[in-house]
Amino acid sequence: METAMNEATKAPKTQVNKTKIESYDISRSDETLHLATDLAKFIKENKLSTTVQGKEFVNVEGWQYAGSRLGIVPIVDHVINVSTETEIKYQAKVTLFDMRSGHTVGAGFAICSNKEQGKKFYQEFAIMSMAQTRAIGKAYRNILAWIIRAAGYEPTPAEEMDYGGNTADAKVVAAAPAPQEAPAPAVAAAMKAVPAEPVATEAAAPAVAYASAAQKEEIIRLLNHPVITRQEKTKMLLNINRLDEERATQAIAKLKKAIDDRENGESAAA
Repeated sequence: METAMNEATKAPKTQVNKTKIESYDISRSDETLHLATDLAKFIKENKLSTTVQGKEFVNVEGWQYAGSRLGIVPIVDHVINVSTETEIKYQAKVTLFDMRSGHTVGAGFAICSNKEQGKKFYQEFAIMSMAQTRAIGKAYRNILAWIIRAAGYEPTPAEEMDYGGNTADAKVVAAAPAPQEAPAPAVAAAMKAVPAEPVATEAAAPAVAYASAAQKEEIIRLLNHPVITRQEKTKMLLNINRLDEERATQAIAKLKKAIDDRENGESAAA
């Protein structure tokens, strides 16, 4: 009797585990078709598309959601000021990092200028932020366009389309990182180095020196260490573009300490 009750109790839990899909593998067409269905529902429910001339274009948040379900996160390599005396203009480059393989799997370049339609009244930080946002969408578009198309949307990021007017209160669509669970305590100290404000806000302060490409590469190298959990890696990578040079140095030092502690069997105490 007791055995039968235990089996009856476990049955619903087992069934839920079989139907729940935590993440998808881009190399498996059956899984990515499930992702397209999931993506279409997510975009519609959260209103993450923009209508341009009767066609639906997905906002960068929708592209980020698709990437996050595949374990692919964007890393901003650089944002360069290429302005002239008569034009505010920025160029950005973003690479895509696959957390499963530990390799770069794509890249995207983009520019933004106040000479564009609808950008006349944009401040400089907004132009720089939009260049970065477009680069994120472009990088994802290069490898995920067919999934977006399968979900029923146009395979071009909405931020690349000219649909705004020249108004002083024009709104910039900023990249929003997908919500993640809190990191484990052993790496929580390293995460304190990450500032709380989003990228678009920090861009307003031209004096900030963001983390160099070498610092980001070192952080990624440390995050690939076997003792670092996938949850910790995800949290750090989603915030890596917010680090300035000082905080990046602090994060590197704390990650090294966490790795040393765990290798020496001190992770339980942390």
